Amino acid sequence: MSTFAPAHPELPGWRHVYSGKVRDLYEPEDGRDDVVLVVASDRISAYDHVLATEIPDKGRVLTQLSLWWFERLAGIPNHVIASDAAGGVPAAVEGRAMICRKLAMYPIECIARGYLTGSGLLEYRASGTVCSLPLPDGLVDGSRLEPALFTPSAKAEVGEHDENITYDAVVMTVGDDAAAELRTLTLGIYTRAETIARERGIILADTKVEFGLDPATGAITLGDEVLTPDSSRFWDAALYAPGQAQPSFDKQFVRDWLTSDDAAWDRSGDPPALPADVVERTRARYIEAYERLTGRTFA
Repeated sequence: MSTFAPAHPELPGWRHVYSGKVRDLYEPEDGRDDVVLVVASDRISAYDHVLATEIPDKGRVLTQLSLWWFERLAGIPNHVIASDAAGGVPAAVEGRAMICRKLAMYPIECIARGYLTGSGLLEYRASGTVCSLPLPDGLVDGSRLEPALFTPSAKAEVGEHDENITYDAVVMTVGDDAAAELRTLTLGIYTRAETIARERGIILADTKVEFGLDPATGAITLGDEVLTPDSSRFWDAALYAPGQAQPSFDKQFVRDWLTSDDAAWDRSGDPPALPADVVERTRARYIEAYERLTGRTFA
């Protein structure tokens, strides 16, 4: 577990209440208790550690891409109230912050997998299953899963691993009705986003989304970020080749360097500082994902 304690900006009118791996949360100082300011930092995490080296513009990319996806997921309630200074976002963090409804978050990471890779591949190789769901023989790294799977995990504390759980465990945690709706919403978001991404030459291999209950409406509501390189695995469709690891639009360069001989890090203690070329290549990869998906130029 990382001992690095990230700094957070002081924002007039807002009181800092929590920092996660990447985001800082604030509550209004005027006593209002139904909203929260979510600020995406430029921090990056890998192997359950928050690195001391930041990736410039990463917070803006994550926020702007999430907002773009929220627009395309019309019909699914989300937590965003305002995202600019006109709506009350402090000028110091405009572009990388959102004022959001405060939700009663479910303690579940809702994951949809459309392709076999990562931790799912490791489980499949050991037991032929993913989150205890049986899969056909003969699948390889990058095999497409049809239909996509709902493979939830239990949220862990910062610095700890999320734990894959079965659907029955979700039912025991949140109840039958909520579990069914979480699964339906998660797979619906994945299916819609996978189609949109594919039209832009990008494969959405898997994604993690989070939901909470809106106390004002009683509706299960999409929260946190959505369909960013930090919460999803995006691959270049032109380079897709099952049977091997796929190049991804995320922190791949960071992970690769941290496990290289140059880093000389054994995953105990705080990770070393990232070299400038790894920082720049990672920044460029995040921006490329934003621009290819949205069709916009990142400013």
